[in-house]
Amino acid sequence: MMASSYNAKEEDGHHSGASSGTGVSKNKKPDNTAFKQQRLPAWQPILTAGSVLPAFFVIGLIFIPIGIGLYVTSNNIKEFEIDYTGVSSDSPCYNCAKNFTWNTTEPCVCTVNFTLHQPFESNVFMYYGLSNFYQNHRRYVKSRDDRQLNGDLSALTDPSKECEPYRKSGDVSIAPCGAIANSLFNDTLVLYYVDSNNSISEIPLVKKGIAWWTDKHVKFRNPAGNGNLTLAFKDTAKPVNWAKPVYELDPLDPENNGFINEDFIVWMRTAALPTFRKLYRIIQKKSGATPTLPNGNYMLNITYNYPVLSFDGRKRLILSTISWMGGKNPFLGIAYITVGSICFCLGVVLLIIHHKYDNRNTSADIPS
Repeated sequence: MMASSYNAKEEDGHHSGASSGTGVSKNKKPDNTAFKQQRLPAWQPILTAGSVLPAFFVIGLIFIPIGIGLYVTSNNIKEFEIDYTGVSSDSPCYNCAKNFTWNTTEPCVCTVNFTLHQPFESNVFMYYGLSNFYQNHRRYVKSRDDRQLNGDLSALTDPSKECEPYRKSGDVSIAPCGAIANSLFNDTLVLYYVDSNNSISEIPLVKKGIAWWTDKHVKFRNPAGNGNLTLAFKDTAKPVNWAKPVYELDPLDPENNGFINEDFIVWMRTAALPTFRKLYRIIQKKSGATPTLPNGNYMLNITYNYPVLSFDGRKRLILSTISWMGGKNPFLGIAYITVGSICFCLGVVLLIIHHKYDNRNTSADIPS
């Protein structure tokens, strides 16, 4: 039995005697380089009044004008919103809201009258809004099959298990599968203008161009085949809550039917918050100086197909113009103004403190 002995060289990684006969062991010390020995030159900023105070003032003078510009731009955007859920008994859609369910086969139609007190110029964007609808729920967000939506034939007949319980209807695969597609918003909104002579004219609504280009041309595709969507989807079933199959979403326009229907694509892009809006139609600007929507009386004809009272939800119509910064959103301008004001005020306070105490230190250093 051999006794072990302590050797300082062994601790440094140098083995003596018999232990060195098996080979040269590596030294565990880091190499003697500037990087490994932490001798690289370094720079540590020293915060002084001469560097900090100008930074506060510069940030304030930059952020405040930007915030004012953003806030004024947001306020110049015209927006009109009307709730047509039908909660109160005096609402035109009260009977539809109380009686309509997902199992109702006959459509319910109601009409809401409203007045625009100022004209809407340029293009007007028509949104539908929902409240208390949690599209951001984890299981809801995952309940889809992107391979199926991209036109994969194998996924069409054998959807992903993430779509459960809206994966199959009996033994037939559902297309499109999943909870997102099953809850597709399907109210029909038609807008009419009532002139001073009580003549009613329908406002033309553009239904194409409302989806993202990448969604329309990359992420969503119809199954490859002979171009007949009825044959392409013949071995599938419609979603449980749908009144018609996917190939009848817009049968008159093959470029807006099936999985590439833009209303369907817009709905499939889930919202991050429970209160959200999604683009429904575009009202294009008229030629000349005529406003797109003149001030006056309007009628909103609603085919009430989407019940929301079961989850205490609300439905609304939003008419809005846009600017270079998008839709109406005063928060960004307020945030810039707030941050700029805080920085500028801090700069003033620190300048006063620095001026006061710097004079004291200077006078204390003067010899008597």
